[in-house]
Amino acid sequence: MSLFLPTIIVRHRKENLKKCSLHGLETREDLHFYSYPTDPLPNSEGHLLLTMDGAPLSYEDRNNGLYLLDGTWKYAEVMHRQLKGRSIARSIPKEYRTSYPRKQPDCPNPERGLASVEALFIAYHILGHETAGLLDHYYWREEFLRVNAPLLECKTTCH
Repeated sequence: MSLFLPTIIVRHRKENLKKCSLHGLETREDLHFYSYPTDPLPNSEGHLLLTMDGAPLSYEDRNNGLYLLDGTWKYAEVMHRQLKGRSIARSIPKEYRTSYPRKQPDCPNPERGLASVEALFIAYHILGHETAGLLDHYYWREEFLRVNAPLLECKTTCH
């Protein structure tokens, strides 16, 4: 049983599951997946919406749930406009880097534009949540852990 609010993941229905970095995590109890626009969007009140332009996520945010939009940058923008309720915008600190070989020209900052599973892993790390198993199906896991090793070795005081 988790001691924190579940993470809400809204995945665009056109997301290619063969390329989706979160594929394989659908059965975790701490992750609640919804399909956009098929499923009604869950209320985001009391959750932290991971965005590129929010205040940096910190350990002090640990009692809030996470709200993650999973899709291409273009689809994520559309989903963001449709959110119900009040969510608090938070970003992953800018020091973290992706290992995902991005090919999307519409990514606002390709080096900081993390794959969904990377953002989820880092957010769980910062919040002090258990990260075991999150990267088990991620093809670029080793490279991601290598490039972010100094930040991931640090616990809650580094953020």
